[in-house]
Amino acid sequence: MFEKLQQAFWKALTPDLVAETPNAEPAADAMLAPAVLSALGGATNLKSQQRVALTRIRVQLQDPTLVDEMGLKAAGITAVMILTGGVVHLITGLS
Repeated sequence: MFEKLQQAFWKALTPDLVAETPNAEPAADAMLAPAVLSALGGATNLKSQQRVALTRIRVQLQDPTLVDEMGLKAAGITAVMILTGGVVHLITGLS
């Protein structure tokens, strides 16, 4: 009981760091607009995607060199953070 409560507590504080039971991955275009998906290198370049907050989407890419930052900005993405390991954070909300 305590272990489940502790896991729920940490999950609330750090939602992207605590592993859950695997859920069905949404379709590549379910969360991302076609223009955004294209600027990320297409659906085949997408390993995973996760909404981290109301204004942020975390994606992991096969090849991060295919990212077109200008294309993302033209598609309405406010800011782009490219991290190591093919992880990209897309800031979608208020600037």
